[in-house]
Amino acid sequence: MARIRYKEALGLEAKRGKSPIGNKPDKEELERMYVSESKSIREIAGQLGCTKDMVYRTLREYRIDRRSNVSRSRLRLYNIRDLEKGIRAKGLRGYAKELGVHENTLRYYLKGVKEAK
Repeated sequence: MARIRYKEALGLEAKRGKSPIGNKPDKEELERMYVSESKSIREIAGQLGCTKDMVYRTLREYRIDRRSNVSRSRLRLYNIRDLEKGIRAKGLRGYAKELGVHENTLRYYLKGVKEAK
């Protein structure tokens, strides 16, 4: 780190980060794997034989938008009326357990959907 600051103070270019290992992925191949097949950056790096840092850099260079880490709720696959009918029949806690989600998740999901209308 001190060597980088020293070079920058002298006005020289200082290289940061790890040096790339492996070949740079093609744009089409990267888009296919990352966007179409929804593979993770680590999976792509493993299959292409390069580092995940190389995949990050090429995503940025090709201006491919990164996916967020937020996973979408699987409750969106259900119709709202079906969810409400299930809650009336089995109760909030029982129906949430049947769906495999926490009762608060179900409660907040329904609240958010109703507010959006």
